[in-house]
Amino acid sequence: MTARSELLTRAARHAERYLDTIHERSVGAMVSGDELRRLLRRPLAEDGEDNGQIVDDLAQAGQVGTTASQGPRYFGFVTGGSLPVATAADWLVSAWDQNAQMYVMSPLAAVVEEIAAGWLKDLLGLPATWSVGFVTGAQMASFTALVTARHQVLRDVGWDVERDGLFGAPSVDVVVSDVAHRTIFTALRMLGFGGERLRRIETDGQGRMRADRLEEALQGGSGPCIVCAQVGNVNTGSADPLADIVPIARRRGAWVHVDGAFGLWAAASPSLRHLVAGIQGVDSIATDGHKWLNVPYDSGIVFTAHPEAHERALTMQAHYIQRTPGERDPRAFTPDESRRARGVPVYAALRALGRRGVRELVERCCSDARRMADALRRHPQVRVLNEVVMNQVLVGLVPPAGDPRDQDAFTQDVVARIQADGTCWLGTTQWQGRCAIRISICNWSTTEEDIDRSAAAILAAVDRASAKA
Repeated sequence: MTARSELLTRAARHAERYLDTIHERSVGAMVSGDELRRLLRRPLAEDGEDNGQIVDDLAQAGQVGTTASQGPRYFGFVTGGSLPVATAADWLVSAWDQNAQMYVMSPLAAVVEEIAAGWLKDLLGLPATWSVGFVTGAQMASFTALVTARHQVLRDVGWDVERDGLFGAPSVDVVVSDVAHRTIFTALRMLGFGGERLRRIETDGQGRMRADRLEEALQGGSGPCIVCAQVGNVNTGSADPLADIVPIARRRGAWVHVDGAFGLWAAASPSLRHLVAGIQGVDSIATDGHKWLNVPYDSGIVFTAHPEAHERALTMQAHYIQRTPGERDPRAFTPDESRRARGVPVYAALRALGRRGVRELVERCCSDARRMADALRRHPQVRVLNEVVMNQVLVGLVPPAGDPRDQDAFTQDVVARIQADGTCWLGTTQWQGRCAIRISICNWSTTEEDIDRSAAAILAAVDRASAKA
């Protein structure tokens, strides 16, 4: 066995051990940052160290210093685990070490992306003519979509923003909901629009943009305009009424972007597809494969209804760039130049699951969310605050009578106990001015037994915190 083979085999053994034990280990990290530093920090050697020992040290630290987000009871964020076939495909990506920016640099990477893009559009009911870019995550997907939007709405009024920048450019009205995800604001800041120079539209009690308020805000306006909607509120899972929003925006001549980081995957299910009604009429969508598709990180996806604008907004020519006639260059649809072949795990997951597999994965997570909500709401101190329409459960807690702690302090105490217990992992959020618990169910390996076990652990923590009073 060569040194390289031995090293890769050693890493594979460590990875197998990690994944074989993840179902029963504490879901939170089991050591502190200082303990990890003691395991890993040392002076940088002059001549380097033994490769096998480096892999062993990293594996040891990973066994205790990671959160078990690959496992079935990690509910803290909308984070899917990685399907085994997607993990294996990602290992191949690292072994191939391809720069996937151009066909000429990696024909395989370019062709795999093209195939996966077609499958995604078909699966999600999007027009075959749309463009697709594979980016790092939902943040960069929204950034890429809004770069394209900025290009198009300014081009429509005769301004070339790529050539002339924003100095002296016509003003662009940007409209968001009052509970838009922070990635939208970050993208707007990076694009020079500012995070606060925009209009916020009132939402209903579930976080859905009110179409009537949007119509009032857009009435009488003129000039470039971008409307940012969402499918899958990060707290409630609710979806903005796109079927109402799109025609309102069209009357104003606005570009409609949708943050569908996890909610877009509802389009793969006949029973959930109503939540994304109107999606075919928008201009751009951001989503993330590491959520409901359950592929490794670095799997954001951007879709636009305007391939030419998408490419024009991002592409600069250079004398050394070699185009291959008739082939798709991935660099035309992402901000990256050097980048890994991130379409490969997406291809593997889609091929392994098929239409039925994706549909059942999405529907099962939503069913698990309803099961969790039903189990928790039986407790007299638990309030389920949302309509459980997707995979999110939003929970409010009521302190026991006579408890001096307010609702927020009591909730934080309960969550600290849940995290310390290790049966499952979840966190807090702010909802309508109060501290709440957010439970996100998005992992292919989560079972009903995991839901029941986690619900019991959550309620036990409520009871322990109440007994403290």
